[in-house]
Amino acid sequence: MELDESKYLYLLFLVPILVLLFLYNQYWKRKKQREFGDLDLVKKLSPEKSIFKPILKLVVLLLALVGIILGLVNPKIGTKMETVKREGIDIVFAMDVSKSMLAEDVAPSRLEKSKQIVSQIINQLGNDRIGIVAYAGSAFPVLPITTDYSVAKMFLQSANTDMVSSQGTSLDEAIKLSATYFDEKSKTSKLLIMISDGEDHSEGAESAAEEANKMGMKIITIGVGTEKGGAIPLRRNGVVESFKRDANNEVVITKLNKEGLTSIAKATKGGYVDGNNTKAVLDYVKNALDNIQKTEFESTQMADFQSQFQWFLGFAFALLLLDVFLLERKTKWVEKLNLFNEK
Repeated sequence: MELDESKYLYLLFLVPILVLLFLYNQYWKRKKQREFGDLDLVKKLSPEKSIFKPILKLVVLLLALVGIILGLVNPKIGTKMETVKREGIDIVFAMDVSKSMLAEDVAPSRLEKSKQIVSQIINQLGNDRIGIVAYAGSAFPVLPITTDYSVAKMFLQSANTDMVSSQGTSLDEAIKLSATYFDEKSKTSKLLIMISDGEDHSEGAESAAEEANKMGMKIITIGVGTEKGGAIPLRRNGVVESFKRDANNEVVITKLNKEGLTSIAKATKGGYVDGNNTKAVLDYVKNALDNIQKTEFESTQMADFQSQFQWFLGFAFALLLLDVFLLERKTKWVEKLNLFNEK
């Protein structure tokens, strides 16, 4: 069960408050009656007045109030899986999580900028299936192909430079692993979006891209970083203690390798775009997606939760209608039962 507007549950505190007000009101009435005269005499002056009816009316009104509150909360129920036909393409995002992505020549850092770019690309997708790969010295599968964008964003935000043990940047490993996400026999269009600073410590990225091209993959590369470069901060508890140094104790300056990323994209008739301008990236990717042929495919997903608010509101209004016909006079058949010792 899912609660759509759980904030309205706080209104349930009105129930004990109303009960206390009712009890105080009853106490005040009894007190005034005693001041007026003898209680037995007062009862004889109003023989039709019931002790039970005010309590019943209170219970009915409180149940109606609870029904209205639960209607506002809108509980949702739904557990069945359903197969949905969609028309789109398969997209894999390959995220560079090497230590060089910690450089802050792009605010707030290359890695955080990459996450922002991917998240905004996902926001403008329609019915496409997406997957996520992380890579540094080796590649690591983060999320298989799915249509659940909220789950994809959750995994995306958890990406960090410690999730791949081997350091360096191996673009060819990222391309090879991403290729396994796609069904080679499927006619669905295949797109790999690589986000990186382009520093490659392996060989064969272009040849891996050429192999990807043979299986129908297109690669768009997004360069994050500056050609001037930046140092790699080493943090402890969020505080920068020092910067990464090489064997000669010189501060390592990591720079954007635009040429490497461009050559990978060209090998698959894709394209390169500068990731430092988010709007330019989104426009470029949107234009690319508009020009890629969409294919119909089936996906299994959880059925949407069904709203249940109408049952609670219906129950509440039925009780309110009942309350209209509930008078505070004694009911003859209840009076005969003498359940509350009113005689």
